[in-house]
Amino acid sequence: MTEVSTEALPIVVIGAGPIGLAAAAHLVERGLEPLVLEAGDAAGAAVREWSHVRLFSTWAEVVDPAAEKLLAPTGWVSPDGATYPTGGDWAEHYLQPLADVLGDKVRFGARVTGVSRLGRDRVVDADREQQPFTVHNLGADGTEERITARAVIDASGTWATPSPIGGDGLPALGERTASDRISYRVPNLKAPAVRARYAGKRTAVIGSGASAFTALAYLADLAKDTPDTHAVWILRRGIGGSTFGGGEADQLPARGALGLAAKAAVENGYADTVTGFRTEAVERNVDGRLVLVAEHGRRLDAVDEIIVLTGFRPDLSFVSELRLGLDERLQAPVELAPLIDPNVHSCGTVYPHGVNALSHPEKDVYLVGMKSYGRAPTFLAMTGYEQVRSIAAALAGDQEAAERVELTLPETGVCGGAGLFDEPEAAQAGDGGGCCAAPSTLQIGIGAPAAASGGC
Repeated sequence: MTEVSTEALPIVVIGAGPIGLAAAAHLVERGLEPLVLEAGDAAGAAVREWSHVRLFSTWAEVVDPAAEKLLAPTGWVSPDGATYPTGGDWAEHYLQPLADVLGDKVRFGARVTGVSRLGRDRVVDADREQQPFTVHNLGADGTEERITARAVIDASGTWATPSPIGGDGLPALGERTASDRISYRVPNLKAPAVRARYAGKRTAVIGSGASAFTALAYLADLAKDTPDTHAVWILRRGIGGSTFGGGEADQLPARGALGLAAKAAVENGYADTVTGFRTEAVERNVDGRLVLVAEHGRRLDAVDEIIVLTGFRPDLSFVSELRLGLDERLQAPVELAPLIDPNVHSCGTVYPHGVNALSHPEKDVYLVGMKSYGRAPTFLAMTGYEQVRSIAAALAGDQEAAERVELTLPETGVCGGAGLFDEPEAAQAGDGGGCCAAPSTLQIGIGAPAAASGGC
């Protein structure tokens, strides 16, 4: 078999989002040649879909250092580092200028459909590591192309694959047929059509993270202006000290504020809370409204709309010919999974990590950013920037820099999610049960005890 030289080939980066573009910037800084393939028609295409949502990280925490160096000669000035951008701000004032300065190193309208080794499917061992990668992509005009690459950095994220309603990880019965009344995104209530969809309606919000907090806060604001607007917050676990996040103790204050806003929405009567409820079916009643049915047959009062914010999962279909080492639960790299596993980390620290935690049996392929976290809900942009800094160093042959940690993350409230929170013994005593407790419906009145600050 013929050995193919890979040194002159580009390093393909999949996705022109925050982490993909940061990867390109770090590769350029190292004298390496990136080629970023982006399915959308602009930088941060996924970010633009939640342009109305404000980040809980400041500008100082969402601008990558290597990217800032690359932008500086163009006259680009970093926004006030202490302020909080929206998704739209992030895309327009940072991601698009970064893509512009990278120029023809970024290709838009190129959807990656498969990655493999030249002439080798995942079964073949012979000379495997000596062969370049082949990256198949589909252009906006339907044109198919195959690119050969020295290495592949998959920063495609998870935005396109939201998790469904079903408590078993599968779509609930009836979820697909009720899709006209179900959204998997935080609604933009400033858009007139979206506002009309939820105004004066009863909406179920399913989920327990920052996105659910944001949706509840938005719906509460709408309820102040529009009578009969009401939310039903559906949780698979009980109400505990960590339900509303780190609160005032959160080292990312805006993230803590989201939890406090959700708590206020419940306390002020704009939302009821249903706990210990794992959805099995979505039924449409005679008047077209939707009824959620739990695993044990419990039925909730009908709602007009459902907002599903149960997290995301990676699309691994186009990397299925690569030999990836993924954790069987989280679908994250096996070395990274223990650091982010919500079955273990009910709260505490997600440690900074780099190339060692992100390596796979297939040499020189890396999943980074949100995709590297698989189904874990704890990713921060700063984490992704550290990932790609380390990977770029490793690809440049600077192992010492690759293994060096150059990031300190805020601790409070970083971890959280499912897992131990679902076990009854993990719930705070007296605060409602986990998944095995009898489901209950609460309306927390004003003056109820505050959630314990700092999570666990």
